[in-house]
Amino acid sequence: MPLRLPDKLPAIDLLKQENIFVMDNTRAHAQDIRPLRIAILNLMPLKITTETDLIRLLSNTPLQLEISFMKLMSHTPKNTPVEHMMMFYRDFSEMRHEKYDGMIVTGAPVEQLEFEDVGYWQEIQEIFTWARTHVTSTLYICWAAQAGLYHHYGIPKYPLPMKMFGIFPQVPLDSKLPIFRGFDDVFMMPHSRHTEIRREDILAHPDLTLIAESEESGVSIVMARGGREFFITGHLEYAPNTLDNEYKRDKDVRSDVALPRNYYRDDNPANQPIVTWRSHANLLYTNWVNYYVYQETPYNIDDIT
Repeated sequence: MPLRLPDKLPAIDLLKQENIFVMDNTRAHAQDIRPLRIAILNLMPLKITTETDLIRLLSNTPLQLEISFMKLMSHTPKNTPVEHMMMFYRDFSEMRHEKYDGMIVTGAPVEQLEFEDVGYWQEIQEIFTWARTHVTSTLYICWAAQAGLYHHYGIPKYPLPMKMFGIFPQVPLDSKLPIFRGFDDVFMMPHSRHTEIRREDILAHPDLTLIAESEESGVSIVMARGGREFFITGHLEYAPNTLDNEYKRDKDVRSDVALPRNYYRDDNPANQPIVTWRSHANLLYTNWVNYYVYQETPYNIDDIT
């Protein structure tokens, strides 16, 4: 089954070129199916790119998903046209009385600020608290993972001397978990961050379970509330060229950014990146939708608590 997306969303045409089956709302209304409702709070600067990356992964499920994009009242994006935001996004204040089967909160380019110094921190906290009673399962990605762990569990973040940048091998710590169904013993994950959360802080908290980690990049995936919350410190959703774009943007501007590791063929930025994470990215998102959203959410969406 395809995803239900807002009419004229740019990602529709982009993904159709990749032979990915998506459906706009006009066509979807003709089908008598209760779709799973997924909210995406997109905090990334290049919103159209992030929309496309996430929809590409969500499209692999056989279930019909209805995607809604959320935006903040307390922040105005600078890199996305106002017309796009008005057409495809709704303020949290408009969505707060609705319930969703799943939710994804993206990273944001504010990780080197203290959480309380982020201009929209108060609204983010309100959304994180709201999700606990209005969403069946929530994925927090990169900065959102750090912010969610701090808000819900008091887990601090720590600055890194150099950016954690590249593609790093990760090890699932409990292969029997449904989120890892079909995974190999090692999987690759892109990372792009200037801060970290530490293993000892996660292990010391009784309500958190460390379920994947890396010798090189540290904590990878943390689970809480039996799978109602996942905190992913990397970017499995990244497209093949995303780290390349970030490297070329920052290499002559920042002193704490080196060549992304395990990424370019022969470690030569003149060569094409080697894509090593796509299959496990598809598996993780499909497993999340199937086992932690579809299998757990009530048929009557208003029964989510």
